[in-house]
Amino acid sequence: MKAEKASASPRTARTINNRLVLDLLHRQGSMTAAQVRKLTGLSRATISDLLARLQDDGLIEVRGASDAVQPGPNARLYQLRAGRAHVIGVDARTDSVSIGAADLAGNRLPDRRLPVTGTGDLGGFIADVVQVVRRTSLESFGQAPHTIAVGAPGVVDPGTGALRSTGWPPEWHAEMVAALRSAFRATVLVENEVNLAAIAEHRLGVARDRETFALLWLGHGVGAGLLLDGRLRRGESGGAGEVGFLVVPDRSGGASAGERLPGLHGLAGAEPVRELARRHGLDVPSGDAVQAAAQVVARAAGDGQPFLDELAATIADGVLALCVVLDPGCVVLGGEIGRAGGPALAARVAAAVGRLSPIPLSIRVSEVVDNAVLAGAVLTALDHAHDELFGPPQ
Repeated sequence: MKAEKASASPRTARTINNRLVLDLLHRQGSMTAAQVRKLTGLSRATISDLLARLQDDGLIEVRGASDAVQPGPNARLYQLRAGRAHVIGVDARTDSVSIGAADLAGNRLPDRRLPVTGTGDLGGFIADVVQVVRRTSLESFGQAPHTIAVGAPGVVDPGTGALRSTGWPPEWHAEMVAALRSAFRATVLVENEVNLAAIAEHRLGVARDRETFALLWLGHGVGAGLLLDGRLRRGESGGAGEVGFLVVPDRSGGASAGERLPGLHGLAGAEPVRELARRHGLDVPSGDAVQAAAQVVARAAGDGQPFLDELAATIADGVLALCVVLDPGCVVLGGEIGRAGGPALAARVAAAVGRLSPIPLSIRVSEVVDNAVLAGAVLTALDHAHDELFGPPQ
């Protein structure tokens, strides 16, 4: 960590030091003034003034004393005032909306999921989503949310934040975003759901050691989240990563192109995976397409079914495009189907790509066990809240 620069103005130095210490308390938890001083390199007087100022601003508080230090001011343990603000994350799928909440320190409440029970009263369903957010905020935190981050399928314009459907996701997602913006004074951020899953994978999952990687999402459809040089890449119009529309060879001999979604969506999404399994004579569960596809892939991964080889070859065509255009060095298989395939599917995809590409590439399996999109939404909302309350990141 670096302290304030000698050339910085006093105001700028205070802002830099505030963020430095607040980020440290967010990562480390409770600390004494001496511990903060040691890790930041700031002077005793600077730390004393800074901690007093942050208490006055309501951003930190004293909670107990350190057992390792003699009683007195030096033993005080400082921590973020977690209740100063809270954030909401929303994962909008085609058939449900999941809602997560966290305080300023990142402590999560149990998630809520609202299934879409029909298409007759989507306005009423959107009103229910708004009401759950309001009730969660007031009952659990006693205040309105600071930031709401929504993840949804589709393209999000980087300039305007407008959500644009790519053709088959439900149109009501944009209406829900508008309802949230109307109901709350909070900042409402919107991001493609696979981008949020990539953020969660980078911060919490198997890509924690990577600054450049691609997350290939295999669920209802197919998409990619791209983190290059430590930054999420959205493209000029927000369409970066829409690999589901990539035209790849069809080795299946199954349904005609007119009967399925375009490109890789129609070959590696949930419905075509179930169709492929049936052609291989596998027992395919009924019910939700994504969960059924994940179940049959998980069983095939355990049994080494030839079905898995064909599926891996199709996925490898999409991975190859990412590899030769972006050279990410690592592709993480995520989504319900990607996680279900586990190391068995990852190994087959890696072998297939290795036969086609001269560029070295590792294939990993997502380690974000819970809802990755919702986790990424909460993290994104927290980042925004921290930037506004703590000061801009340095």
